[in-house]
Amino acid sequence: MLKKEELPDCPVATTVQLIGNKWKLLILRNLLSRPWRFNELRKDLEGISQKVLTESLRSMESDGIIVRTVYAEVPPRVEYSLSELGETLRPILDAMQAWGKDYKERPE
Repeated sequence: MLKKEELPDCPVATTVQLIGNKWKLLILRNLLSRPWRFNELRKDLEGISQKVLTESLRSMESDGIIVRTVYAEVPPRVEYSLSELGETLRPILDAMQAWGKDYKERPE
């Protein structure tokens, strides 16, 4: 997790720093609907490696965007969900979805 003084001065650059890669955005897209388990995410996100998924989840957890919940069961169950802070990204991701849909439907 970067300290706030290490983040870029530009607010857009800060947002990009925190969520601006392909995999983080797709993980967030999934977590908007419900909590997900690690293997569910890995299967749904075609092409993501276990290493990249682990690093992305750890980074977003460290930044306070997602919550990792471990259930005391045998075998142990771990779920990832949006934190309260992560939920504030919903309008941004909704706007990205709407823009992408409009772009695809635009006549050439």
